[in-house]
Amino acid sequence: MSVAMPDKNKPLPNPALVERSDAPGGAHLVNAYRSTRHAPSDLVQLAQEIQKADSFTKATVGSKLQVIAEQVRFLQEQARRVLQEAQHNADLHHVACNFVKQPGATYHLYRRPSGQRYFSMISPKEWGECPHEYLGAHRLEADQSWTAAGDVDAKDADQQLIDKILTCSSAAAAITG
Repeated sequence: MSVAMPDKNKPLPNPALVERSDAPGGAHLVNAYRSTRHAPSDLVQLAQEIQKADSFTKATVGSKLQVIAEQVRFLQEQARRVLQEAQHNADLHHVACNFVKQPGATYHLYRRPSGQRYFSMISPKEWGECPHEYLGAHRLEADQSWTAAGDVDAKDADQQLIDKILTCSSAAAAITG
């Protein structure tokens, strides 16, 4: 994001000045100029300082809003993935099946010439000659989601990591509790 440079044609903001008193708090000052010598004395200089501060404030806000916009895009992508995964899981739950599916078991998906898809406990190797088109294997998880056979190792590794984190968190809570 670029920082906005002051526009030469734009009128400078009207600076607000602190009221001066020759006797602040009732005490008379020897020299009022010396008590404010670090402050800019030129109104144009004060207005330029305010304009500069406004530019930096705008740039800072823009940067922070850019971060939020990136987070929103990330969350939208996550939501899209969750919905896509939910649709895939629902689709697999509606596949024809003549047995009760058990979490942790792997089932093999086939398609008949009629187009009907069905789950079987028999793998293509166990068939010998597979009578129907093989579409892949899926494991039913405890949360009733489905994991493709090619993703099972990664899913198991993730679950082991989660279990380890939960074990460490429980141990830490027991110690501090």
